[in-house]
Amino acid sequence: MSGAQEFEKVLDQSDTSVASFDHHSERTWIQSAQHYLHGNPAAVPLIVLILSIAGFGLIVGDKFFSAFSLTLILQQVAIVGIVGAAQTLVILTAGIDLSVGAIMVLSSVVMGKFVFHYGVPVPLAILCGLAVGTLCGFINGFLVARIKLPPFIVTLGTWQIFLAANFLYSANETVRAQDIEATAPLLQFFGSNFRIGTAVFTFGVIAMVLLVALLWYVLNHTAWGRHVYAIGDDPDAAELSGVRTERMLISVYTLSGLICALAGWALIGRIGSVSPTAGQFANIESITAVVIGGISLFGGRGSIMGMMFGALIVGVFSLGLRLVGTDPQWTYLLIGVLIIAAVAIDQWIRKVSK
Repeated sequence: MSGAQEFEKVLDQSDTSVASFDHHSERTWIQSAQHYLHGNPAAVPLIVLILSIAGFGLIVGDKFFSAFSLTLILQQVAIVGIVGAAQTLVILTAGIDLSVGAIMVLSSVVMGKFVFHYGVPVPLAILCGLAVGTLCGFINGFLVARIKLPPFIVTLGTWQIFLAANFLYSANETVRAQDIEATAPLLQFFGSNFRIGTAVFTFGVIAMVLLVALLWYVLNHTAWGRHVYAIGDDPDAAELSGVRTERMLISVYTLSGLICALAGWALIGRIGSVSPTAGQFANIESITAVVIGGISLFGGRGSIMGMMFGALIVGVFSLGLRLVGTDPQWTYLLIGVLIIAAVAIDQWIRKVSK
């Protein structure tokens, strides 16, 4: 081989090496972003939330950036945030709970009926409502974990059962706000508010923030939380490693029912009355917050902080579009786009993480 031929061969190899290096460098950058999002699932909804607030702030102006408007968003998403926390626990185990809204309303109705029809002291009536929600969650968990029925089918059925029980038990009667204020103001506790400057906070908002913070700690810093993620990621592997999957699933659904009952108490404070027709779309709204919040519907990945960011995104869009003066249907359209985009991003992240 002549010197010229050897030189050309070296050049070809050099070109191939450079091309390979460039391609590797590009893939490494993309994979780095994907692995970062896999390890920080709340990053995407947080970015979307910040951009949404900034965007509506530029469009609407100072009216949107006021402390009153921003705290109003928190008040509007408080119930969804609490129910979304319950939904998050279930979805992290690769399940789903369609009955969360029905449990919430049934629990609130029990609280109201026990006070105004049976004369039970208000604190005891609240405990009875919390117990009913816990029992409903236990029934879901038992059917899923012990009877081995699919979570979607189980909670679709119990959703109808709990909803029917709510209407039959309440006889479609609403306890008026005036009656509650006069005889049982504790039922409206979470609707009470306090001011910090022009910002208005309700105790329902405080309850949501404290609940999310507590569950974040439990999920990230306790054995129970690690087991929740392990079951959602691979239940068979989790069981082989010593996790008692049946007991864990029952505890997750039971805790979810208790949180929904807490949301029922908060709902009374939010609307001021006990209504059997309130919160009918809480199941869909909670799933929306979870999905937009970057929590995988396949289980085992996500952060409860992301759920709260997802709920706030919905609240920002609802208030922002209302202040702009657009048709309310645009809110549903944009939320639908966000849901599809969130699922697509989740699939993209899961594919690379394997």
